[in-house]
Amino acid sequence: MDIAALVTWVVTALGGFYMLGTWISRGGVKQQRSGTSRLPVPVVFGHFALAAAGLVVWIIYLAVDRRALAWTAFGLLVPVALLGFVMLLRWLPVYRAQAPASVAGGAEAPAERHFPVPVVVGHGLFAVVTVVLVLLTALNIGGS
Repeated sequence: MDIAALVTWVVTALGGFYMLGTWISRGGVKQQRSGTSRLPVPVVFGHFALAAAGLVVWIIYLAVDRRALAWTAFGLLVPVALLGFVMLLRWLPVYRAQAPASVAGGAEAPAERHFPVPVVVGHGLFAVVTVVLVLLTALNIGGS
């Protein structure tokens, strides 16, 4: 189960990297400062940093098999999940807006409008599976 968690975590990270790259390349940081983007910079980068730190802790856990590291990784995932949920709630109105992804009435579309829905959904589903697998491993349920 611990290796399955690693695999789902890496797949989740790949989707997250794609969305982060899209957001940055479409001007998300600049747009957030001007009020166009609905994703706050500290939330975006906090989500990324905590998820990356948790993944590193998980890899170390796999190498040394110390239960405290599994719990530390899970502890890092809790705020990651909360920040991810905040971003999802802030992204939904942008996704539901009728304006095209390019330009509407001369206004620049939010960078997050360019996130492909399958990537958002896949990222979220793999994230949930990762949290569950990490928790089950930390609880020593299902073997490691």
